[in-house]
Amino acid sequence: MARRYDPDRRQRIIDAAIAVVGERGIAGLSHRAVAAAADVPLGSTTYHFASLDELLVAALRQVNGEWLADFGRWVDGIDAEVPLTDEVARLVEETLTGDRARVELEYELYLAALRHEAVRPIAAECLDEMVRLLAGRIGDLRTARAVVAFTDGLTLQHLLTGQPFDPATVRAGLAGVLG
Repeated sequence: MARRYDPDRRQRIIDAAIAVVGERGIAGLSHRAVAAAADVPLGSTTYHFASLDELLVAALRQVNGEWLADFGRWVDGIDAEVPLTDEVARLVEETLTGDRARVELEYELYLAALRHEAVRPIAAECLDEMVRLLAGRIGDLRTARAVVAFTDGLTLQHLLTGQPFDPATVRAGLAGVLG
């Protein structure tokens, strides 16, 4: 029997892995679950991704690319006449009031780096790129790193606690961090 030409199969598998993590969490990720979600034979997932870590890396790279595109648009939209604390409050508010399932998925994959060593460099690359993008706009690498760390931690805390968003708290907290 001739093999069917399927140039998009690898991408469908990555998309399916992202969907599985979004629905079931990292614990629900398996080659079998991904194969079913992608509607491909189980052997296809292991052909393209020998391990779940390889699949996690590909999924995180894709999700990070989307996040970095959004972050880059935010950076490009920073108004130099507006205090940075206000611009950061806008970013956090837009993140928290946007697609919560997407943000939770992004953090689920990001935090997978805690248990999956192969994923750590991908998470670190994303953070470094966020710092680079922001530093290019505001002109200060240390401030950019502090802002990225602050917004990351604050967003995660809001996701975990469900606390209502308060822009004044964000502005005051960031002002304290920045001195």
